[in-house]
Amino acid sequence: MRTTKRMKTVSTLVDKTKEYQIAEGVEILKKTAKAKFSESVDIAVRLGVDPKKSDQMVRGTASLPNGIGKDVRVLVLTKSAKADEAREAGAEHVGFEEYIQRIQEGWTDVDVVIATPDVMGEVGKLGKILGTRGLMPNPKSGTVTNDVGQAVKEVKAGKIAFRVDKGGIVHAMIGKTNFEAEKISENIRSFIVTLNRLKPTAAKGVYIKGITISSTMGPGIRLDKQEASSLH
Repeated sequence: MRTTKRMKTVSTLVDKTKEYQIAEGVEILKKTAKAKFSESVDIAVRLGVDPKKSDQMVRGTASLPNGIGKDVRVLVLTKSAKADEAREAGAEHVGFEEYIQRIQEGWTDVDVVIATPDVMGEVGKLGKILGTRGLMPNPKSGTVTNDVGQAVKEVKAGKIAFRVDKGGIVHAMIGKTNFEAEKISENIRSFIVTLNRLKPTAAKGVYIKGITISSTMGPGIRLDKQEASSLH
């Protein structure tokens, strides 16, 4: 595969053998983000857990102090009077029967789905569609709730849901490359603090085994595991 001049230039900025302090890693990330659009900033954290064991599953939500830099499209599924509350909070799509039918037909053009508890019996039947896209409402992530107004506001403000994959890695978008460096760093620290709090008691040994940040078009930049492990 042909290596472009840009890729060669970018690769010289990153020492693949080094683990950077968060602030230094973010500065390098911003230098390597050369695309003509504002790229997403992604983080991947390899955890010392066995996700096949239920007592070592890591999942939850993190409220990033500076948001993620994108408009979050929200669907609220409800039959109740909560519909008006959801619309007032800024949900783009609110309803029930029509959206159940659209989802069954393959429509999933949203980022977050929130549902009131009374409709979960029917929403649960959409698991094959919503589950595979990471959109299934879940009480643990605050997306099954009667307080739909607050839930909509939180996800719009930068609350993200995550879960460890079968390889023991947690992936998340934590900002955009046009953010100030300190704002990206704050989001990273906040995310890692949340991960540290969720460490399963059954997980033994090293918990954070590796951290990499990258922009959409940029190289991976490894962060210092010791610094990350000390964040609480």
